[in-house]
Amino acid sequence: MGADAHEQAVAALETQVGLLVRRARALSTSGASEVHPDLDHSAYGILLRLSAVGAERTTDLAAFLGIGKPTTSRQLSQLVELGLAERTEDPSDGRASLVRLTDEGQERLDRVRSVRRATLRARLDVWTDEDVLTLATLLGRLNDAVAPLP
Repeated sequence: MGADAHEQAVAALETQVGLLVRRARALSTSGASEVHPDLDHSAYGILLRLSAVGAERTTDLAAFLGIGKPTTSRQLSQLVELGLAERTEDPSDGRASLVRLTDEGQERLDRVRSVRRATLRARLDVWTDEDVLTLATLLGRLNDAVAPLP
């Protein structure tokens, strides 16, 4: 691929990723309100991460999400106030705490995700399983490529 073709391919990717991010942000906003009407949309990603890992330190959560610890702490405080998450002592370090979803938080998130996945399945119904897996693999590679350096 020549330099011009490569530049055009990168520009096309930038356009499509930008559109995907805007649509994902809109989904995150509506997903947050479906989990709890008072939930800030920016905390929805924390719910997803905690659901995936079980429990995590605030600093590790902030690093994974690529946001500052103060922002993460503020969002976690809201999740705790709403009864969706709780802080527990870190068994490996008594000075630190872990954050995890409460049963209610997990149940609410699961309900929203179930509806979202059904919608996505319906929209991708005409795609082959191979195409869906290929896209997931390529998006994973893209996420790895653009992840912040440690």
